Amino acid sequence: MSCTKRKVIILGAAGRDFHDFNVYWRDNPAYEVVAFTATQIPNIEGRIYPPELAGPRYPRGVPIYAEAELPDLIRRFEVDLCTIAYSDISHEEVMHKASLVNACGADFVILGHRQTMLKASKPVIAVCAVRTGSGKSQTSRAVAKILKKLGRKVAAVRHPMPYGDLSKQVCQRFASLEDLDIHNCTIEEREEYEPHIMAGNVVFAGIDYVRILAEAEKAADVILWDGGNNDIPFFKPDLHITVVDPHRPGHERRYYPGESNLYMAHVVVINKMDTARPADVDIVLDNIRAVNPRAEIIRANSPVMVDQKELIRGKRVLAVEDGPTLTHGEMSYGAAHIAARRFGAAQIVDPRPFAVGSIRQTFARYTQITDVLPAMGYSQQQIRELEETINATDCDLVLIGTPVDLGRMLRINKPTLRVRYELEERTPGQLEAAVRRVV
Repeated sequence: MSCTKRKVIILGAAGRDFHDFNVYWRDNPAYEVVAFTATQIPNIEGRIYPPELAGPRYPRGVPIYAEAELPDLIRRFEVDLCTIAYSDISHEEVMHKASLVNACGADFVILGHRQTMLKASKPVIAVCAVRTGSGKSQTSRAVAKILKKLGRKVAAVRHPMPYGDLSKQVCQRFASLEDLDIHNCTIEEREEYEPHIMAGNVVFAGIDYVRILAEAEKAADVILWDGGNNDIPFFKPDLHITVVDPHRPGHERRYYPGESNLYMAHVVVINKMDTARPADVDIVLDNIRAVNPRAEIIRANSPVMVDQKELIRGKRVLAVEDGPTLTHGEMSYGAAHIAARRFGAAQIVDPRPFAVGSIRQTFARYTQITDVLPAMGYSQQQIRELEETINATDCDLVLIGTPVDLGRMLRINKPTLRVRYELEERTPGQLEAAVRRVV
């Protein structure tokens, strides 16, 4: 039997790929990871997963290439195996990638959660979703509020978003808004961290989730896994909550690994019922029962709230929405768009004619986005281009539907209002009862 190490490429997006490498591939003598590939997130390729994180078997680190180069990389490095390690893609797209990898002569594998979940010494509640933008964040905030009401110290651990200097993002702790500035957080990171911070919760994130788990265990009685991008948890949950979105009926069974979250859920939250069509809610209910009939179902609304909502009536409004929800989440509208229509805007302005730089490229790539502006901000340059696009747009009012206060980051030259949304259970107390069972 040959003792030759099998050469591996990890297909990723600067998140799960690094975690899988750290806990499964890095120290496995049967394999040599020759490259990561990157997609979904701008400007990830061309970097190196640094030697100090890659370990002694990788003294030069591991290079990160664009996923478009995958066929050439398989041939160049004589790769034996490719593994996918990112999320929120259709089952069809997963198999397109598998077909390409197989056609190039390599095996295609997906690691199961037993290989990648870490076991905590404290209770873990995981909040995940079947798609990006389902309402996981407000569900996480609702769980944190319940835990604090029960007298438990909570550490929120966020799914990774290490888009900057990897060597400085090994284990990050966010307890104040100043911490966001210290760590040079992107808009996407701020969207996830800032609401927790404003609620008084400490957030951990980064790259090394073994170390992050150890820090969270020291800081709290209960660990709240705040999942992202419909990925499955990195920590083994005692309570697994999965959020589904009736605005995208059927997606709960058509996207990877969101469907896995649906299979594994102890509790399924049907969110946004107040703005969804009853027929679409019925489709989602049927799919939950078909996949996971033992799961408890919680029906919930996600009402939009705007202070001084009367200022919207009669105005030409620019609706700025959460970026990932619109891009790989494939939504064409969000909370700001809903609020503009509900509170009487005269017009929702199309921002595409005013878009510049990478914002214009985003519209070209995600053609379902028309009359809303995704709050893209993965780099300082992109943040400047977002600001320039907003300021150039011919409108009376900017409605900000992201969870982050963009006014702290951007100089906007016209009036703004923020749109907020929280989870509202239709039968109050169900979520608390589920939490009480594990803590």
